[in-house]
Amino acid sequence: MQWREVVLPDEGERHERQAALFREMQQRKDTQYGTGRALHRKQVAALRAMLEVPADLPDHARQGIFSNPDKYDAWVRLSNGGFNRAPDQVPDIRGFAVKVLGVNGAAALGGEAVSQDFALINHDRFSSATSEDFVTVATTGSGTTGQILLKALKRPGIVPQLRTVSAALKIPFSGFATTDFFSAAPISFGPYAVRIKLVAASSEPDPAAREDWGADIYRRLTDRPLHYDVQAQFFSDEESTPIEDASVSWQAPYLSIGRLTILRQTRDETFDQEVEAAKFDPWNALVEHRPLGEVMRARKVAYFGSQENRSAK
Repeated sequence: MQWREVVLPDEGERHERQAALFREMQQRKDTQYGTGRALHRKQVAALRAMLEVPADLPDHARQGIFSNPDKYDAWVRLSNGGFNRAPDQVPDIRGFAVKVLGVNGAAALGGEAVSQDFALINHDRFSSATSEDFVTVATTGSGTTGQILLKALKRPGIVPQLRTVSAALKIPFSGFATTDFFSAAPISFGPYAVRIKLVAASSEPDPAAREDWGADIYRRLTDRPLHYDVQAQFFSDEESTPIEDASVSWQAPYLSIGRLTILRQTRDETFDQEVEAAKFDPWNALVEHRPLGEVMRARKVAYFGSQENRSAK
């Protein structure tokens, strides 16, 4: 079965309205913490890495940057997912963003691509099926306990979603080296559609890591690099691998398509600042790896608005 996207007539208007809500939240948080992203505001680590594409991929997996055996330099930004700069031990969604450098080809947004970005989280799906639900939960969850309860009274329909988010946050997180990360939404893969997964580099968590996730990563990199397998999960049909519903875990096998190596290194404050100022966006992509689905289309508008706000500051 061939995958397809379904774009509703009012989608553009809804996405602009949602992006405005994120900009408002971002501006409020800027007064509290200083200029930063709307989501994933707290950078945990900035890392130099390398993506290696093997020579033995099957024909259908040879797409985009995976077309030929090659090695690419990459930047990695590890982050806590919330609006706030909370202590690391606070439950949160964790982000693993990868910017693959030195790519060549037409960009998903037009012109020539300068990077191929992957925005990954430590869950294989989103808590919400649509961007509308996601924005409602995200903006509600960013408030105080009293504000959350008040909104829940006014909009009881969001309570099940808040419970879903709460349950997800209760899943233990052992660290960025010992956890799998996922795109949680699809991208194109040449003529195919896939979700991307990074397989944990280590099976040996450090119980003390929750106090400082970045320190855990840099401690490990003192001795040796960290290797993550890059895998793709291919679309098969709308029931088991839906394009438009980001809240569904895909039921399809994974295929290893590359290896991401975080090189041995120590913290570099200048590089930290460079990565913090950079734009990590799944729409910074080759045409062959264009983001797919309603949530991804909403991210295009929201990320652009957030980046404009940061640039203006």
